[in-house]
Amino acid sequence: MFHENKQEIEYVILVAVDTASGDSYSYDADASLDELAELADTAGAVVVGRLVQKLPHFNPAAYIGSGKIEELRAMIYATKATGIITDDELSPSQMANLSRELDVKVMDRTMVILDIFASHAKSSEGKMQVELAQLEYRLSRLTGKGTSMSRLGGGIGTRGPGEKKLEQDRRVIRKRVSQLKHEINDITAHREITRKSRENGRVPVFAIVGYTNVGKSTLLNALTGAGILAEDKLFATLDTTTRVFEYKKETGKQKILLTDTVGFIRKLPHNLIDAFRSTLEEARYADYIIHVVDASTHNRVEEMKVAYNTLDELGITGKKIITLFNKIDKITDDDMRIGLFDPRADKYLTISAKTGIGLDELPKVIDEILRQDRVLIEKVFGYDEMSRIAKIKENGEIISEEYLEDGIHLKAYIGGI
Repeated sequence: MFHENKQEIEYVILVAVDTASGDSYSYDADASLDELAELADTAGAVVVGRLVQKLPHFNPAAYIGSGKIEELRAMIYATKATGIITDDELSPSQMANLSRELDVKVMDRTMVILDIFASHAKSSEGKMQVELAQLEYRLSRLTGKGTSMSRLGGGIGTRGPGEKKLEQDRRVIRKRVSQLKHEINDITAHREITRKSRENGRVPVFAIVGYTNVGKSTLLNALTGAGILAEDKLFATLDTTTRVFEYKKETGKQKILLTDTVGFIRKLPHNLIDAFRSTLEEARYADYIIHVVDASTHNRVEEMKVAYNTLDELGITGKKIITLFNKIDKITDDDMRIGLFDPRADKYLTISAKTGIGLDELPKVIDEILRQDRVLIEKVFGYDEMSRIAKIKENGEIISEEYLEDGIHLKAYIGGI
């Protein structure tokens, strides 16, 4: 069972090690710390300072060098910070050494993300997935952590399974991990049945993917009236939602399924990818991908790269992609508009899910994508073949239909997914 510990306001300093080698897609410490600041804010912390050290690699003993530890100690004293958050996942020894040297609460990026997931998970499956990820993350930190564990107190890193459960011996926790995996596998099996029923219905499925906070839930709400929580915060929604999107066109109506998925982020913890694999794989079993990009951020190229790397890691390749450059209403810089391009997309649009700009063009683009996987036929059906025509109407697209003396003259797109 999950329980909430009493929320405490934490004043934190963000710490990063910049190991950038100078290549075009190297680590951007400032951008990554900007995002870490958003994560900290979402988790309920107040950022009071930043510290970045350039090193060829992380200090294996304490993440940063001894000189920077002295500088950080002075910053903590000056700002009255109650803790630090590192931009990378710390080893148990790094966390223990930093905690001992600084005498404040030490957290890493993974701990903050897990904490946000714990507070935002609503469904029973989501809660189980988060608990599994938290227990696996903390399992290696139970032994020899001592002092640093005691400094966790309340606040970030203590939501979810709770500190009491973490103090139990490793055998009991491993048993809980095994139980959670079994329960999640059962849910995954049920989802497989649901997917099969969708395939039998032959309604095209589009998975909505993208970086966190790019407007995926806002898009789903705008198209289907799904009523999903859509906040300007990272990981506002975690649970997968599927809704029917039906739109009119000259040849009748088209029905598709839209599936929202959890957002991606830089350095998404591997145990979270593993725990949420069954949810993320909604994109694997979709027929097409709708990739939502925040057009208003200068980091969009990196965010697109992160999204595609995550899809590749999940083995989600070879699907047709529609990229939607969202939040176009926020762009005032003409140079940013010129740079809106996705080389991996089959089609792309500029839209604003919030204001509705460009959404009227989306059905046309969806039709173009669907037609690429269908075959155009022109055939005369007998009046005794009305059931076949009904199936074509249900699963294909009628272009023209004439009832003449020799039969029903039909022009339609059929087949596909």
